[in-house]
Amino acid sequence: MNMNDKIKRINELYHKSKSVGLTEEEKAEQAQLRKEYVESIRGNLRSQLDSMVIQHADGTKERVSDRRKRVEASEELDVIEQKKALRKELLHRRNALSEMEQKRAEVLITERILGHQWYYLSDTILGFVSYGSEIRTRDLLNEALKAGKKVFVPKIEKGPEGAEEMNFYQIGSLDELQEGYRGILEPKGNSERYAYDAEKARKTLLLMPGVGFDPYRNRMGYGKGFYDKFLSDKEELWVRSIAIGHACQQVDELPIDQKDIKPYQVILV
Repeated sequence: MNMNDKIKRINELYHKSKSVGLTEEEKAEQAQLRKEYVESIRGNLRSQLDSMVIQHADGTKERVSDRRKRVEASEELDVIEQKKALRKELLHRRNALSEMEQKRAEVLITERILGHQWYYLSDTILGFVSYGSEIRTRDLLNEALKAGKKVFVPKIEKGPEGAEEMNFYQIGSLDELQEGYRGILEPKGNSERYAYDAEKARKTLLLMPGVGFDPYRNRMGYGKGFYDKFLSDKEELWVRSIAIGHACQQVDELPIDQKDIKPYQVILV
């Protein structure tokens, strides 16, 4: 679909939303088309700006694109340091939760997700196995398995080029899990591996952990960027992603960089 067709479709969806309303699939389509439109405008503007040349007071010249790269590199280092300090504080908050607070949160998040429309509409769940003081997901995963949904959980393994990457493997029971990356329970890796398909992703729910969140749906993980990389080319799955956690993990605003991908929803209890 070219940009003119996308604009036409955006207008069609807008008028329908004002008259009879949109289905969940149409809402997701509308959000994706708007995102692509904004990215296209930004790309065109950046291309024009990057081609410009700045002349400094000493007579030297510098392309805008080169100056931007220098600034972005400096800002990225600053964000990394901010995240490092904030991650330490938020982990301390989460680790301080009592057993009663942890159990209460587990019951609440299980109820919220099992009652969520996306859960009902999904036949596949990409969940995660809670570790340490993360919000507990055992009951949630067990309920999904009892309901006959296909449940996949992450495993960190070496990619084709030797770098660590996150893949999801199907499980039939939590008893199949074994200690893996940093002591986290993982599947053995000998079952079905999740393969992204845009059409099937519309019936898939992705649940994400995190260290910190803010009211703008920004999420801060543990620093490895596994979920950011996993979602970078899976747009239909992104619009079915929910980050879950404890209320104490929210701050006014998180430091973010260009590689960070927001979950589509955040639910904290």
